[in-house]
Amino acid sequence: MLLLEQEFLIPLVPGHKDLLAYFAKTVASQLPGYRVPIRFGVTRTDDDGYLCSLGEMTDALAFAAASRTSIFQFVKRKVENTGHFNAVLLVPTGIGCEIGGHAGDATVVARLLGPLCDSLITHPNVVNASDLNEMPENALYVEGSVICRLLMGTAGLQPVRLNRVIVLLNAHQDKSFIYVAVNSVSAARAVFGLRCPGTLLMDPPLLMKSQYSSLGVAQGRVEGMGTLLELLDNHRNEYDAVAIASPIDVPPEYHSMYFQSDGKMVNPWGGVEAMLTHAISILCDVPSAHSPMLESQEISDEEPGLVDPRMAAEAISLGFLECILKGLQRAPRIVSEREAMRLPGVITANDVSCLVIPDGVLGLPTLAALEQGIPVIAVQENANLMRNDLSALPWAPGQFIPVANYWEAAGVMCALKAGIAPESVRRPLAATLINGEPLTGMALSQPSHEPDTEFEHATHGSNGSNGHIA
Repeated sequence: MLLLEQEFLIPLVPGHKDLLAYFAKTVASQLPGYRVPIRFGVTRTDDDGYLCSLGEMTDALAFAAASRTSIFQFVKRKVENTGHFNAVLLVPTGIGCEIGGHAGDATVVARLLGPLCDSLITHPNVVNASDLNEMPENALYVEGSVICRLLMGTAGLQPVRLNRVIVLLNAHQDKSFIYVAVNSVSAARAVFGLRCPGTLLMDPPLLMKSQYSSLGVAQGRVEGMGTLLELLDNHRNEYDAVAIASPIDVPPEYHSMYFQSDGKMVNPWGGVEAMLTHAISILCDVPSAHSPMLESQEISDEEPGLVDPRMAAEAISLGFLECILKGLQRAPRIVSEREAMRLPGVITANDVSCLVIPDGVLGLPTLAALEQGIPVIAVQENANLMRNDLSALPWAPGQFIPVANYWEAAGVMCALKAGIAPESVRRPLAATLINGEPLTGMALSQPSHEPDTEFEHATHGSNGSNGHIA
């Protein structure tokens, strides 16, 4: 099985109407047989059309799996459950986000927004920081494609107390990196109570290669998934979640270039990791996450020096594995059977109160929220490579809420939770409209008559009085 990504241009739709159905039909018409879409996003929208990035699986096994579900399958929610306030926090990997585009540096955002929610549904790129994972206690740690399925209405999330996390390691040519990974698992078992049924070596190894798109977005290519899938199938009754550690092939100079870029270089590793975990979630329906293994001792021995604070978590780590072990320990179970999705305690699209994204991000979560009527808070300060004017989409009134920063996002979430129109706490307050128009320069006529009771004399005033009580 091969995982790869391609770019292609799709013609514009007037008013951007019914984009989900339009993209689904167009992608289906452009994919040859035995190719299955696993990841989709619009990197740029302009007069030429929608420049789209598509991740694909290629082989008969993938094609068979796709017959069960499609990333474009959509089930519209009929109600919103308002008994709880659950938010989705999304910071896509590989697009160079100022906040969250490096090494778990959006964790502070998760910790800011977490106390405002009953559950904060987020994904590894937000909180993975090599040996650190400080996500809030009420975070639900799910892989990116699972967020897509949740918002598309085709999967639910069942919170759990403790998962059995199986760990798959590449059969690295340098055994010292295997030792580091196994020691990381042991540390997780001893320190935060990880339940790990075992670590398994993938031999022949998984081959992952990082690439960049024409716009500089991190993408990738994955080969040799046969061993990984065979291990997962043979041990299926032993685990609830999957942690994978393997090297990612990048040019050797990328390591020093990345740390010396002062945060300007797009993290080259995240895009291909997302490809892999998307595929595993689609094929196996289990939570998964990936951490990179260093390629060689030479790279391990490189001295990064003082780095941008957003990258510092990677500069101090050797194994990069602890963050995903902690996230997967309590990652919610994926519920895709329709009857089970209706059971108490399962979070579905009906239970999502809002989606928080960097401004300009246009992928399946944003499109699904648009169709589901879920409020979308777009943070302008979190600049990134995506070039889409989200305000041009056909939102319902008040559904799309652009904000300057995550402080404002927190305020908007508080307003939504309190049942207050967010714009009502800003000034100036817009005029109330009558028949769609403000009453500018218009006076309402009032009936004129002499007061005929003492009460009217008192309330209307006399001798020029305005009726105020002194």
